[in-house]
Amino acid sequence: MAEAGIAVAAVFKAACPDCRASFELAAGALRLAIGASDRTTFYSFTCPDCGSAVRKPAGERIVELLTGGGVRTLRLHTTA
Repeated sequence: MAEAGIAVAAVFKAACPDCRASFELAAGALRLAIGASDRTTFYSFTCPDCGSAVRKPAGERIVELLTGGGVRTLRLHTTA
């Protein structure tokens, strides 16, 4: 448990679909994009083992966890 006044860095478990490695990533290693639909809402990272760019869909719960954990978020806007 963290002491008062000491921030605990969020760490997220992730896996690479290319090399099948499993690892933990700090919030700074992830990016979250929130679009107008489920299809345009995703998170991404670079696999630390093989260097592949990974993009995975992000549902409501994942969005909550990532934003609450300090992951940088980009809100995608649509033009009319």
